Amino acid sequence: MNIPAPQYSDGIKTGKQTKFAGLNHNEGAGDGEIFNMKNLCSDYYPLLATRQKRKKFKTLTKGNGLFAWDKLCWVDGTDFYYDGVKKGTVSDGRKNFCAIGAYIIISPDMKYYNFKTDTFGSLGASITHAVVFRDGTIYGESADANTIYASGVTWSDYFRVGDAITISGCSQTVNNITVIVREISGNEMHFYENSFTNCTENNAKLERKVPELTHMLENENRLWGYTGSTLYASKLGDPFNFYVYDGLDTDSYAVDSGSVGDFTGCISFMGYPTFFKEQKIFKVYGSIPSSFEMIGSATLGLAPGSGKSLAVAGEALLYLNQSGVCIFTGGLPAAANRAFGLKRYKNAVSGSDGLKYYISMQDESDGWHLFVYDTQKGMWHEEDSTQVIDFAYSKGNLYFLNAKGEIWITGTIKDPPNGCTEEEDFKWEAEFADYTDDSPNKKDIRKILIRMELDEDAYCKVWLQLDSDGTWYQPQDGTLEEETKRSYFLAIVPRRADHYRMKLEGEGGCRIYSIAREFSEGSEYKSLPGRQ
Repeated sequence: MNIPAPQYSDGIKTGKQTKFAGLNHNEGAGDGEIFNMKNLCSDYYPLLATRQKRKKFKTLTKGNGLFAWDKLCWVDGTDFYYDGVKKGTVSDGRKNFCAIGAYIIISPDMKYYNFKTDTFGSLGASITHAVVFRDGTIYGESADANTIYASGVTWSDYFRVGDAITISGCSQTVNNITVIVREISGNEMHFYENSFTNCTENNAKLERKVPELTHMLENENRLWGYTGSTLYASKLGDPFNFYVYDGLDTDSYAVDSGSVGDFTGCISFMGYPTFFKEQKIFKVYGSIPSSFEMIGSATLGLAPGSGKSLAVAGEALLYLNQSGVCIFTGGLPAAANRAFGLKRYKNAVSGSDGLKYYISMQDESDGWHLFVYDTQKGMWHEEDSTQVIDFAYSKGNLYFLNAKGEIWITGTIKDPPNGCTEEEDFKWEAEFADYTDDSPNKKDIRKILIRMELDEDAYCKVWLQLDSDGTWYQPQDGTLEEETKRSYFLAIVPRRADHYRMKLEGEGGCRIYSIAREFSEGSEYKSLPGRQ
């Protein structure tokens, strides 16, 4: 009878990782998932890699806003610049922007720049003057009580045909109305017949009013926006007029939401003006004012203070809700914040290069974080602590203005403008979640083998922590700095633990292809408290 020989083994096992996903800041993150990170990206997935270097475009004295349409434009203090040239002045403070045709609109000032005519001014206009309400003409025919005359005033310096003019301050209160200009002739403005009661007024105010819109969007050649809980749309093709109600398809439009709370943001998405409150999303359906209908749904809305977090990436709309980042494709929004664990954020500003969603937001301790979501790979990566004021996408490049007044280009950079300076080598970090190697028993790690590629003058340090004791230590030869693609072997003095963590940190460009660990597992009888 043949008795089989006993099989002996040294008990050493190997764990290997060749795919490195994004951030997973959850206590239940699995072996090899990244719990904390800094300055990493998804560009080289499945590799673990540092992000690309940014380029600094310009430094402003006081960066109050950044926008791109035909060209890049910004507000430095009180000066508005278009393509690097000062075009006008605004009040000192943070700005919001929107473009409609050749007009770039700046709120809350409600000023504009027309890049085709190279003109800068205010959407609204007003004059207080002595005027005479009298008979006149309209379209070459005489008319009763339809003319406003003002000595020494050229009305075309203030108003245009088609403007809705609000008149106030008249002793004949019947003349304190809003009317639409039909003709202008020097110091006379003509309206429809019998618009007024004829009289002389010494101190009448005539004004083309414009609401002070908090956030704006352009949709189907109208400028839309909101103030408080009221939604406004300009006259068709005319961002100067929000109070023209002429019974025509080109009229202005306004409506109150009829629900609790103010709007928190708005964007044109999938062809519809889309407005948000904290717990609601509203879409405006219809193509003309008589058919406009605002439909609201109670769902994951937009967090207050995060109106600039709305951005489209990968054909989806992403934004910050009170519970975290949401992704919206037109139906019901879904949470996209699992990677952040229990952390909550506020005051978000976002931008997109078309496929990646960049979001700068503040944590509960008021620290700032810049995250990137790759919509193709479904991964989050954290870059650094940049506080972004505005993002702007122009000519294939994503720009951002930070709180220091610096304008940077980030991501994959194409043909940057002349004069840009490249970012210096930055520090990076990848802290992996607990390794348990699918075993409840104690184990000891003996070797680490890392295959990586480092750029010139770059380095990588390897650290280990056992049983969450808060102390990181370096294995033998734990600093890697050879400028070539190769494998590194790190021998470790065995120290038994229930679980362990690994952290890689360095400076300069680095791409990691694989990480292998050799470890041995103890028996269940040795899984006692403390090191063994």
